[in-house]
Amino acid sequence: MNAISHVLKMTAVAAAMAACSFGTAQAQDNTITLMVGGISKIIYLPAKLTENLGYFKDEGLNVKLLSEPAGVNAENEMLAGAVQGVVGFYDHSIDLQSKGKEVESVVQFAQVPGEVEIVATKQAGVIKSPADFKGKTLGVTGLGSSTDFLTQYMAYKAGLKHGDYTILPVGGGNTFIASIKNNRIDAGMTTDPGATQLVASGDGKILVDMRHPEPTAKVLGGLYPAASLYMPNSWVASHHDDVQKLVNAFVKTMKYMQTHTAAQIADQMPKDYYGGDKALYVKALEASLPSFTADGRMPKGGPETVLQVLSTFKPQVKAAHIDLSKTYTTAFVDAAK
Repeated sequence: MNAISHVLKMTAVAAAMAACSFGTAQAQDNTITLMVGGISKIIYLPAKLTENLGYFKDEGLNVKLLSEPAGVNAENEMLAGAVQGVVGFYDHSIDLQSKGKEVESVVQFAQVPGEVEIVATKQAGVIKSPADFKGKTLGVTGLGSSTDFLTQYMAYKAGLKHGDYTILPVGGGNTFIASIKNNRIDAGMTTDPGATQLVASGDGKILVDMRHPEPTAKVLGGLYPAASLYMPNSWVASHHDDVQKLVNAFVKTMKYMQTHTAAQIADQMPKDYYGGDKALYVKALEASLPSFTADGRMPKGGPETVLQVLSTFKPQVKAAHIDLSKTYTTAFVDAAK
């Protein structure tokens, strides 16, 4: 092979490698990464269910789901630009606006938190209402998380000051269950399937159930829209088509959940989500299904309730002029197929 042929061959190889690199970068650029605040939690089930039903692919999307046990940490990943959106609680969009950052819910999965305040069985005779939180250690998923917000609100409404009790971040799922069993916390807020597992094992008792609209309204003053897909307003504005496709996929999932039983939905989920007991998982899912919206819409009056709750114990939110219209949009759900 002469020198010229060698140079041409090497040039062709370099060009092919460059094309390959460009293709890889392009594929990465086309990936939408969503951080889920605990992907195995039933409150965030629509994320994995949408993936497993193939609805993202039906929309021509390449979606990568990541998991972060505490919603507040998922939020930080999004603000740092590591992910494009978060499957987490809507209330973060209000809290963030008070800090000068604008994010919005583009599709609403839940009309109520789906959370349960669980009291360790050993403390059940002592803690009979949030007023009895005084002097107790209360578990939340993370400081600044929605479980933290809701715990503080319940205590505040019961007449307690923040220093009257201790908030301890213990995560969710197995770490929360262990914290109850090992007496690290006296009570705490968690979701299914963990809540149902603690009751079934006899280690915990339900104090406040926010999986259903009626008891939630009694405790919080109205519907409290929770699990959602929220994204930076600027990203939504510049990626309208991608957001519409995401919402199309999620709306199909919400309708699927309305027309299938808990057992049928469970069949679509990874087996390791069952924790070795599928029947218990189905039972937990049945208990949580009333928390979900039928079509991904923001419930009427919901944002106002969330703002009222946060304003009662967060001075920064109370002092801020919150524009609720920038914290959620129904435009994509309205246009969904």
